[in-house]
Amino acid sequence: MKSKVFVGVLILVMVPSILFGATKPFEKVGTYAAQFLKIGTSARAAGMGNAFTAVANDATAMYWNPAGLVEINRTQVTLNNVVWPADIDVYFAGAVFTTPYLPGTFGISARALTMDPQEERTIYMPQGTNRFFDAGDMSFGLSYAMYFTDKFSAGFSGHFIHMGLADKSVETMAFDFGLLYRIGIQGMKLGMMIQSLGGQIDFDDRSSKLPTLFRVGLSMDAYRQGAHALLASGEFSHPSDNKERMNVGMEYAFNQFFFLRSGYNIDYDTQGLAWGVGFRVDTSQTSDLGFDYAWEDLGYLGAAHRVTLNFSY
Repeated sequence: MKSKVFVGVLILVMVPSILFGATKPFEKVGTYAAQFLKIGTSARAAGMGNAFTAVANDATAMYWNPAGLVEINRTQVTLNNVVWPADIDVYFAGAVFTTPYLPGTFGISARALTMDPQEERTIYMPQGTNRFFDAGDMSFGLSYAMYFTDKFSAGFSGHFIHMGLADKSVETMAFDFGLLYRIGIQGMKLGMMIQSLGGQIDFDDRSSKLPTLFRVGLSMDAYRQGAHALLASGEFSHPSDNKERMNVGMEYAFNQFFFLRSGYNIDYDTQGLAWGVGFRVDTSQTSDLGFDYAWEDLGYLGAAHRVTLNFSY
């Protein structure tokens, strides 16, 4: 039975990559909408080079791989802020919980991209018309995950997306699907994620698709002895609007209190080296508070900063 489940997981992992490879003859950079959906929110994940699909064991799994939500055995609340170039901020908040009335693990989340008001400019008034407009995106999500065997879990997230630009706005739906298989050797986990499947967005006469992304990753306990632990992770990703990419990262933990992280985004247009730091403090016998920070190099765009606050009880 376990071997059949493992073979099934491998098939599910391979089929999307084959389909994507067969249907995308060239890169389509800049032709897809809702790019804010691709900005990772977790400081822990970003510090590990965004190689988080096969890790995904905290509340931000609602974004990275909802199949990992089953590993959260308490209620957990997460607050995240991303300071992006061009004075753009991305906020993500969510809560993960279980209920005695239904099996599985549930999650609710909200995400928003905000920027300062922009001055209107025209061909005849390139310096500005002294009129200002707003632009921003947001989404609201519901996630669910459950175990199918003691090693295999699956999860999904559904998102309602709202995008606004000046006096126009559009809405659509997007869905994420994730799988997580625990191999049972050296803490190894195999993860797969299909993100942002959904409808199209139409601001004018031409519609644009959502930036669907396929990811497959592997994580393992590279070292674990006494108070010291080292987690290693790597993954491949295939976006619908760009070339294939790879992410690698590591996380060192001392006594599950202090964390150091580093990673690299390989074959990205701008993203490269990343590092981060984190702390987790027990606030009572049944609750703890975690703080994470990450810095990510964006090349000629500068750097991105992420802060995450987690509370479990």
